[in-house]
Amino acid sequence: MADQERAVIVGAGSGLSAALARRCAKDAMAVVLAARDVGKLAALARETGAQTVACDATQAEDVERLFAAIDAGGSRLDLVVYNASGRARGPIIELDPAAVEAAIRVTAFGGFLVARQAAMRMARQGHGTILFTGASASVKGYPRSSSFAMGKFALRGLAQSLARELQPQNIHVGHIVIDGGIRRAGDPRANERGPDGLLEPDAIADTYLHLHRQHRSAWAWEIELRPWVENF
Repeated sequence: MADQERAVIVGAGSGLSAALARRCAKDAMAVVLAARDVGKLAALARETGAQTVACDATQAEDVERLFAAIDAGGSRLDLVVYNASGRARGPIIELDPAAVEAAIRVTAFGGFLVARQAAMRMARQGHGTILFTGASASVKGYPRSSSFAMGKFALRGLAQSLARELQPQNIHVGHIVIDGGIRRAGDPRANERGPDGLLEPDAIADTYLHLHRQHRSAWAWEIELRPWVENF
């Protein structure tokens, strides 16, 4: 339908992105799922009626092809979520520079490429929402996790800059700090942390949609989500 809202989720897979896809479909939105490996998305695509597009978010040409496919499916682009991230773990003296560079490209540079293409289209249509998935590493660095902190700090800076730049064009930019573990099926941490000790993917997805639906007289550019038992 020409008047049907469309949502694009980049870095799609299981967990949070799957919950986002289901939540958008529940809101009667057309959903596009982008990932390097779209084979893993077959069941989710059937469940949500989503279109899948193969895309390496670190490659400008791939991102351009993704948005060309989105254009071919209709003129509306209401919500774009950047959910991809990379990480090279370990002490700094042992980290492979190439692995660190790759992680930062996925976490931050890919966010720039996707936001750039989204902003072009949303500026033309006069509205839209761009949301970035952050982490506690977006605001505080942890030992043995320098590559993740660098990428997430950069992504947060991108989101803050774009919020100030694009808000006057009626484009809502938001950054969501996920401060805590996200529950997975069979996750042993659930027993360790007790009831509601991990973030529920569906509850996170509700917050993303709430940000998208916020009235523009009271937009939030950043929100932190953490389980009630998580330390600040």
